[in-house]
Amino acid sequence: MKASEILQRYAEDDRNFQRMNLRGLSFKGKNLSGADFSEADIRGTNFSGANLTGAKFRGAKAGLQKRWVVILLVTSWLLAALSGVCSLWMGIFVALIFDSDPINVVSGWVSLVILLVFFTIAVRKGAIAVAGTSAVGVAVSVGVASAGAFRVAFAVGVGVAGAFAVSVAGAFAITVAVSVAGAFAVSVAGAFAVSVAGAFVVASTFAVAFAVAFAVAFAFALLGLYISWRAMKGNPKDAWIRNAAIAFAATGGTNFYKANLTDVDFSKAKLKSTNLREAILTRTCWKNTEKLDRIRPGNTLLKNPQVRELLKTGNGYKKSFQNTDLRGANLQGANLESADIKQADLSEAILHDANLKDANLTETLAIGTDFTGAYLTGACLEAWNIDSTTLLDRIDCQYVFLLEYPNTNGSRERRPHHPDKTFDRGDFEKLYKQLINTVQFLLKNGINREAFREAFQQIIAENPEITWDSIQKIERKGDNVLVEVTVPETTDKAQIERTFDTAYHAELQARIEELSRDKKYLQESNLALIQNQSLQNFVFDPKITVTTENKNMSDNPNIKTGDIKGGSVGGDFNASNSVLNIDNLNSTITNQINELSATSELEKPGIKELLEQLQTAINTDENLSDADKTIALEQVQTLGQAGKEPQKSENQGIAKRAFLMLQGIVAGLLAAAKLAETCQSIIPAISSIFGL
Repeated sequence: MKASEILQRYAEDDRNFQRMNLRGLSFKGKNLSGADFSEADIRGTNFSGANLTGAKFRGAKAGLQKRWVVILLVTSWLLAALSGVCSLWMGIFVALIFDSDPINVVSGWVSLVILLVFFTIAVRKGAIAVAGTSAVGVAVSVGVASAGAFRVAFAVGVGVAGAFAVSVAGAFAITVAVSVAGAFAVSVAGAFAVSVAGAFVVASTFAVAFAVAFAVAFAFALLGLYISWRAMKGNPKDAWIRNAAIAFAATGGTNFYKANLTDVDFSKAKLKSTNLREAILTRTCWKNTEKLDRIRPGNTLLKNPQVRELLKTGNGYKKSFQNTDLRGANLQGANLESADIKQADLSEAILHDANLKDANLTETLAIGTDFTGAYLTGACLEAWNIDSTTLLDRIDCQYVFLLEYPNTNGSRERRPHHPDKTFDRGDFEKLYKQLINTVQFLLKNGINREAFREAFQQIIAENPEITWDSIQKIERKGDNVLVEVTVPETTDKAQIERTFDTAYHAELQARIEELSRDKKYLQESNLALIQNQSLQNFVFDPKITVTTENKNMSDNPNIKTGDIKGGSVGGDFNASNSVLNIDNLNSTITNQINELSATSELEKPGIKELLEQLQTAINTDENLSDADKTIALEQVQTLGQAGKEPQKSENQGIAKRAFLMLQGIVAGLLAAAKLAETCQSIIPAISSIFGL
């Protein structure tokens, strides 16, 4: 059937082209979306630039037409024969060892040594590594030739350059034969036999040097076979040979170059010698596809052998895909139990009914990802990025962890908190609905206040709907600090994160360069961490400035990073007055707490007992400055007032702001500080009382 007839039927709303013979037809740039080519013969068919969205190629047979198979096989065998002939000539040079001419004898020994060195390098380092040997050999040959020994120089040059060319040509020929014919034993035997036969024919004309020459030729044939076997196994030493051979073998094969293959189904298809360079492979199904390792993938996600295997088999059990590009991958029903998917890109991927039990999804990008029906029990979701386009319907989940590694209390922040409690149906969706419109910034090794302020100010400048009040949570995660910011539903979260990261690290680098000019000042300050200062003082008030009096550094060794000037949440804060009234503030808080009802459950402290513990932790923490103690105690006072009616919505809002203030102070403390340890357990407990 002609291509024009297929297109005419398609125009008449006929989408069924199953089991048809479409060999060699061209549909370049055509629209065939939704067409069904299941079990069709598409060998040599040209779909380059075509729109095939939603098309089906189940069980289809792609690759080369028979005439192209014959052409490429003959070409590879001719190349193998040429390699055999050339290897024999190199063997003749070695055979000069038995010549009567002393110069020829030297040339023979030089050739033999060069070949032995070449074989050693090729086996240990790969064929490409001997390219350097070739260059050195040619240089040596020039030097020797200038001394007058032309025959020795010629032997060196031919020995090195010829060895490289012969071994690579032989390996390439065998690899092409395997890629085209598919049957490893038959194709290798054919190419190998032709190579040796070529050597034998030439060698038979040189009776004197026959034995040595043929032995060298045979050795080169074995080396080519070994390099080819290693290349086909995916060994990185000779990956370039495999890639070149597959690209050559794809000549005349099925062509999907730049085609739109979104939602296309290739399950059980045979895709040997198929060109998929620059194709759009969003949600494309590769389940049980055959010969997927013989395609020409270009820069698509199929270039990664591990990803190809995952897409084909769906088995990622306990495997590592850390930092892997899985954008748009079709992983429906995949087994990713205990898999490490940390920092991977899962954007627009499909994980319908996938098993993600105990999987590590730390910092995974999951924008537009479909987790419908996925099993997420025990998964780690620390700082993963999701938005309103992420589908979390019908999630099967009993509990999750919000930390990859245990904190100082040995906790991985399990949700639900109680170890014996599990999510009821729908609880997981409710928990993460609040995160759908949030962006999380995980700042490694603490937070630099000036860099944070500048970076967040840039976010505000580019996104007027985001304000300083959009910051919802600041908390320490071991040595790191996690900042959570709410954003509008339509916000490009990935762009927000990129903008923040770029601005933060640029400003941080600028600060480091500035401070490095004063070594003593750099030693006195701790650029990476905020120490003994309220993080909220600069986070929530964009008017705050930080000044540093460098001229006083030598006179005052106790000066830290700088002085915070400006207001705080709820109005201006006079540190000195507040410090003087800490005792009065404690007295007021104590009276306030005593008015709250005590709990009747001894093993489950109520808000009265929790606030008492928090007040004690603040007063006894030696890492807190008096100013920070005053701020922290004011939050306890606020919680005490709101705790009389914790279920009222206005009191819940007041409590939330108080928690943020406390989290900001805790984020600036060392992980082992008393207040930091206490807040790890107390703040979640008080939050639950307020229904937060």
